[in-house]
Amino acid sequence: MKNLLILLSALFLFGCSEQEPDSEQAKPSLKRKIHLNENNYNVAFLIMDGTFNTELMAPYDIYQHTKFREGIKPMNVFTVANTLEAITTFEGLRILPDFNYLEDELPFIDILVIPSAEHNLDSDLEDSKMIEFVKRISKDARFITSHCDGAFVLAKAGVLDGRVSTTFPADIEAMRKMFTELDIRDETLFVHDGKVITSAGGAKSFEASLYLCELLYGKEVADQIAQGMVIDWNLKAVPHTVIGTLEQP
Repeated sequence: MKNLLILLSALFLFGCSEQEPDSEQAKPSLKRKIHLNENNYNVAFLIMDGTFNTELMAPYDIYQHTKFREGIKPMNVFTVANTLEAITTFEGLRILPDFNYLEDELPFIDILVIPSAEHNLDSDLEDSKMIEFVKRISKDARFITSHCDGAFVLAKAGVLDGRVSTTFPADIEAMRKMFTELDIRDETLFVHDGKVITSAGGAKSFEASLYLCELLYGKEVADQIAQGMVIDWNLKAVPHTVIGTLEQP
């Protein structure tokens, strides 16, 4: 009887070990396969917990729709974060990032988009690795854009030094006090200075994104994208500020 119990115990333990493989090996990969057409612009959206839906999805939608236009160089759009685990937006959406900028080998980023997030005015500015990432990418990117309080991240990273910018209307004074050396404009919905475009955010994130499309592709294509998304688009009717010429950097 004693030998039988020992045998049964051994079989039970063996069965458990078969059913419970190493947790690291059993954990599925969070990284999804994303196809990036090498002939397209690469557009990276920097996301983090507390990102606001509109400032993320408005430009994302606009740029994604470039794929449906013929005769242009469209955009590959993807997200980057400091994790591959799901981030949770301010409104509660859970999003799996495409790349972890701390660990992954990233494709060349032509356009960096920084949507606003809940803590862009405080704890996000203390994230030295995130700020360093923005600095590094901004050096070679063709355009850097922010929406709403994403401008605070650009300011902290030094991207707005010597440039004119704007941010969410209610936070302009806070930004002026925090970054006293910067020229921050109000009564404008977006500012284009060199390769940097900053916008007031909210629903006006659509306008700033359409502006970049019009800059890259021309008015006809921007009108087509706006029509496809049922957006009234008329650049002349949108209060905006352009520093220098409209020549692309």
